[in-house]
Amino acid sequence: MTKRAIVVGSGAGGSTVAKELAGDYAVTVLEAGRAFRPFALDLALPKRVRQAGLVLDPRMIGLLFPVMDVRRASGGLILVRGIGLGGSTTICTGNAMRVDGSLRDIGIDLDPEFAELYQEIPVTAAHQRLWRPATRELFGACQNMGLEPYATPKMGDYGRCTDCGRCMLGCQHGVKWDSRRFLDIAVAKGAKVETGVAVTKVLIDNGLVTGVQARQGLRTMRYPADLVVLAAGGLGTPAILRNSGLSCTDTLFVDPVLTVAAEWPDSRQDTELPMPFVVERDGYIVSPYFDYLSFAVDRSWRRPARHILGLMIKLADASHGSVTGSQIHKTLTAADHARMREAVGLCTEILGRIGVAKDRAFLGTLNGGHPGGMLPLGVDEAETMHHHHLPPNLYVADASLFPRSLGSPPILTIMALAKRISSICRLAARG
Repeated sequence: MTKRAIVVGSGAGGSTVAKELAGDYAVTVLEAGRAFRPFALDLALPKRVRQAGLVLDPRMIGLLFPVMDVRRASGGLILVRGIGLGGSTTICTGNAMRVDGSLRDIGIDLDPEFAELYQEIPVTAAHQRLWRPATRELFGACQNMGLEPYATPKMGDYGRCTDCGRCMLGCQHGVKWDSRRFLDIAVAKGAKVETGVAVTKVLIDNGLVTGVQARQGLRTMRYPADLVVLAAGGLGTPAILRNSGLSCTDTLFVDPVLTVAAEWPDSRQDTELPMPFVVERDGYIVSPYFDYLSFAVDRSWRRPARHILGLMIKLADASHGSVTGSQIHKTLTAADHARMREAVGLCTEILGRIGVAKDRAFLGTLNGGHPGGMLPLGVDEAETMHHHHLPPNLYVADASLFPRSLGSPPILTIMALAKRISSICRLAARG
């Protein structure tokens, strides 16, 4: 009799596990959100709100774009994640960066899994034709400063890209790859996908997981399983584990993002491929980026979108924070703030190299979009990929497993990690 597997979440990790396990297991994917649809409206509403002198609460964004879940941590930090089929892959910028250094440090070599992904997903850095003149100037400035910028590898068919700049609002043209492609493969192999099902806890009996408990509207439901893989993300997975009486560590990271911007006539960055190139520094990256969140909610961004030019900082923050129930506790440390000041200074200098006066730069809204780290793997778990806090037939396949903050887009690395975990689960099913 085929064993039953429940996969919680349909983003990078969950979709990969579902694709890999379907056929060996009777797979059911449970997704808390609904089917994904790109944000088809223009920016008229935030423009009107700003013109009226008002500020849109970031948490109201979910009313306009339900797939984008915006929450505020106890320290005030804004956190953004995707809730819906495809998870955060549908609202990301499509970056395919390999950032597995922290896993290598504990003895996990994912070279075979990355090689498979490069065969399965189109990845390209040949998109310079889409760059606006201002982006080319920024790239040249970074080169002249010895910062060694490079074109960002992207997942998708960018030969068809219309350069609309709306990757984070959902690609309307099917150019950007997202994890729904893997879900389609899983379904073709017999997997089932249910939406609007929010898993609240795993069910445990005699030290083994027997299934999950979930909410669907006002109903409480139970799904039996021989194997459960949690891939609900760096905020969702810890909440489920703690609701189940399983411990996590208070080591939450969120990869804080801050955009340094300036007025630049007709830069049109709002209609350009986001994050077209990357500069890597110690503890953070810098990349050109139009910050839709700041444009919607920040008073200092009360300018025409086409005249705003930004450089985004993505920081590798200290693993210091937690998720308890519906509460997120996260503040940046003194070291985080010091590194962020350094990064702001670098961005200001880069903008200065193309002619932006230092006093003309302004900052965006500090936010985090890559939570993880509350179930970090250790050296002793490098072979099994199974955290010692978990029952034998319960696995995690998302950013919760990373030993430390990445400070870079994690999607490709999460999928490689999920492939390795899937291989271990398949061997168990066949053995």
